Amino acid sequence: MNALDTFLFGIFPYIALTVFFLGSLIRFDRDQYTWKSDSSQLIRAGQLRWGSNLFHIGVLFLFFGHFFGMLTPHFVYEHFLGAGTKQLLAMVSGGIAGVLGFIGVTLLLHRRLTDDRIRIHSKTSDIVLLLLLWVQLALGLATIPLSAQHMDGSMMLKLAGWAQYIVTFQPGASALLADASWVFKLHMFLGMSIFLIFPFTRLVHVWSGFGMLTYLQRPYQVVRARRLNLPSAHNQAPNNGRG
Repeated sequence: MNALDTFLFGIFPYIALTVFFLGSLIRFDRDQYTWKSDSSQLIRAGQLRWGSNLFHIGVLFLFFGHFFGMLTPHFVYEHFLGAGTKQLLAMVSGGIAGVLGFIGVTLLLHRRLTDDRIRIHSKTSDIVLLLLLWVQLALGLATIPLSAQHMDGSMMLKLAGWAQYIVTFQPGASALLADASWVFKLHMFLGMSIFLIFPFTRLVHVWSGFGMLTYLQRPYQVVRARRLNLPSAHNQAPNNGRG
């Protein structure tokens, strides 16, 4: 398992991130007409409002929670927030967000699989993506009881250390996960796999959401009135009624 762990958690993360960034750039450059969310709202709204809102609220909270929680070094917050307290906050807030996201993606998946009109117009990648997200959220919720068995925050620090080793290109990242449960490992592997398929699915529209922040900060466009040089009345030739 050491060789497999080394590949899955020492090499595969870089493969997934490379495809994630490079694939997104190539798709934006070559296939901009496919850069959209492909909403099925026009076919039938149905469960879309509840499902989409719950899913986006839950997943966005989880994304930023994981991003800052795992990539923030322990020394930044250890003076005012212990590892055990941080883990408890992550379990409670992440559990609530995970339940919201899980309910949302379940509604979206049920809608796409049971509505004939929507299923006909769905791509295979749409259904596969929803299934992966459903399993990923279920695995994330399954890690909460495991985390409750070690409330000292030790495993949380190892998971965060792994992520920080990866983004800073330090060797030995996979060794930090040697004693992690298979539930944690499967959850992390599936998360990296979602990054891997990201450029080939409708998920690329997430970039547009981040791009809106830059768009809102754009400078105002300066528009100047164009002055038309029309001949004045006294410069016009008199009309003698001819022609």
